[in-house]
Amino acid sequence: MSEQAHTSAAHHDPFVAHQFNDRAQQAEAISLGMWAFLVQEILFFGGLFTGYTVYRSYYPDSFIAGSHHLDIFWGGLNTVVLIGSSLTMAMAVWAAQNSKKSQLVLFLILTLVLGSIFLGVKVIEYTDKFTHHLIPGWDFAWAEPHGHPKHVQIFYSFYFAMTGMHALHMIIGAGIIIPLIIMAMRGKFHKDYYAPIEVFGLYWHFVDIVWIFLFPLLYLIGRH
Repeated sequence: MSEQAHTSAAHHDPFVAHQFNDRAQQAEAISLGMWAFLVQEILFFGGLFTGYTVYRSYYPDSFIAGSHHLDIFWGGLNTVVLIGSSLTMAMAVWAAQNSKKSQLVLFLILTLVLGSIFLGVKVIEYTDKFTHHLIPGWDFAWAEPHGHPKHVQIFYSFYFAMTGMHALHMIIGAGIIIPLIIMAMRGKFHKDYYAPIEVFGLYWHFVDIVWIFLFPLLYLIGRH
């Protein structure tokens, strides 16, 4: 087939945008774009992880003392919730690839519900920190015998920066998944067109993986 005929055939495919020759090229471009975005996100979170590691090496006792005020139950619950949401998101991609409309809608809704539960738990945790004056700033109070107040405040600065940015990514994900659910209800996704579900799945899995690192780093290390 000549290049002109090939291009003409692609343009007759309703699932191929005009700038692409065929579905394979379009899928590769979409995937590459998402992976480029995720690499940028890795660099962003990597800076936070590096800064946290450096300061923890300077003030290990204060960071351990600060972590003792983080509730392992809530952190552990959120870990289970996000692992569950990764499963439902993976099943949503599978459903889209196999043209299973009702299952796709169900798994997307479950993913949204689990993400909302995660954010609800973070509200509970943040409220507790506010109540006990553990928000970095002028009102910060530390009366525990272990840990220097200024150094513990550095720990909580990283805690809110890292978990806050992670929560922001969850909120953005929830904002994206709602229109995807509406589109899925209208039958927009099937075995011939499921790229938006697939690339969103990559984003969701990345956000979940970030939490898998945050949970032990903030909640578990040094708790003994």
